[in-house]
Amino acid sequence: MSRRRLEEGFFRVLMLFSTAVVLGSLLLILLTILWRGLPSLNLAMLTQLPQGGYYLGKEGGILNAIVGSLYLAGGATILSVLFSLPMAIYLRLYANQTRQAELARLALDVLWGIPSIVYGVLGFAIMLWLGMRASLLGGIIALALLELPIMVRGMDEALQMVPPALLESSYALGATRLETAVKVAVRQAFPGLLTAVLLAFGRGIGDAASVLFTAGYTDRLPGSLLDPAASLPLAVFFQLGTPFPAVQERAYTAALVLTIIVLALSLISRQVSRRLTRHVVR
Repeated sequence: MSRRRLEEGFFRVLMLFSTAVVLGSLLLILLTILWRGLPSLNLAMLTQLPQGGYYLGKEGGILNAIVGSLYLAGGATILSVLFSLPMAIYLRLYANQTRQAELARLALDVLWGIPSIVYGVLGFAIMLWLGMRASLLGGIIALALLELPIMVRGMDEALQMVPPALLESSYALGATRLETAVKVAVRQAFPGLLTAVLLAFGRGIGDAASVLFTAGYTDRLPGSLLDPAASLPLAVFFQLGTPFPAVQERAYTAALVLTIIVLALSLISRQVSRRLTRHVVR
């Protein structure tokens, strides 16, 4: 057997093994969460707030954590989009191959790799300086900082897929660079832009470290931006730390709900992207 065939066979086995490890890990996580969390999943768990003695195994649910997570991740995603889209358009359509653009992309890659606890500590320091308490607003800001580099780099790569000939045709028809960016590039890259937004949202809704110091935790629903807010990742963290088996089972239920939300987002994004891709010029 030749050396080339040996190398091909080795790397094929390596790829199959890597795929099996990834799929096996995902299956193990899903089975563990379903096995431990499904028995405690009921309507009351999803629609009720924690009641007296909840952390001792008595009645109540995780509605506060579900609503809080949606508030935190939703607000942070909206805030990130307001900054990410203009940044991505500028990097790709205005300063594409310049040294400044490459330095900006390098900085975003570094920010992407920074642990989320660092964002939480930074947000907490800023809140102390401003005299703020742990609140929904603080959590949104910390999560927005966490999502920003993910969203910008995702949008930047999506805009890169726009055919240059399409942009040149727009310029030839007399459109300005801004009109080309908004009416041509954004529409053409919209499936990729949507994927970047949902990817950042999934990262934000599943993060615990950045909201631990900034959003706090409460058994009530936040009534304003200055009230503390619960989240599903922190619900899992706090409930698993108790010595009561019933409460630990609820932690797995919270993890199951969080997994279902992220999975639903992934499926929705795939369906939307598949439909929108039909109208994309290739």
